[in-house]
Amino acid sequence: MAFNLFDRLFNRHPAPPPMDALYRSVVAVAREPRWYTAGTVPDTLDGRFDMVALVLSLVLIRLESAPGQEQNLVSLTERFVADMDGSLREIGVGDLVVGKHIGKMMGALEGRLGAYRAAFAGNEVLADALARNLYRGAPVDGDALAWAAAEVVDLNRVIDGVPLDRLLDGEIPR
Repeated sequence: MAFNLFDRLFNRHPAPPPMDALYRSVVAVAREPRWYTAGTVPDTLDGRFDMVALVLSLVLIRLESAPGQEQNLVSLTERFVADMDGSLREIGVGDLVVGKHIGKMMGALEGRLGAYRAAFAGNEVLADALARNLYRGAPVDGDALAWAAAEVVDLNRVIDGVPLDRLLDGEIPR
């Protein structure tokens, strides 16, 4: 028993934060080069944020539809905030304004989540939501937009099809 105490106290590999595996999968999907090539999503900090927000929104929508997932929704969102906080600090944003930037990012995520939720509920055209949120209203080639919309529909179908326990373990098949 004493060994277990010392092992926990001096463990060099702390347990990952809740929902880490799922969040890492979200980021991996968002970083797939095809989004930036065939989909012409800008390969910039903003474009990468928009892709993470898109994939994260699809996963959050899935979790919202499953009963009893409130804590997982909170944990996944907290994992996103921690990642964005770390990313901002990495690029040199000072401590005094990190909170302000995080607030803006959370507002952006909330807006995107609402737009994608409406699109998949049939209350908005997905291509319009993507043009506004993924491409930030910049001119986008119609073929690239159609490609992105089709891929997002497919990705949403994939996320919806993964058994919940496997999704929570980080499985997003591609």
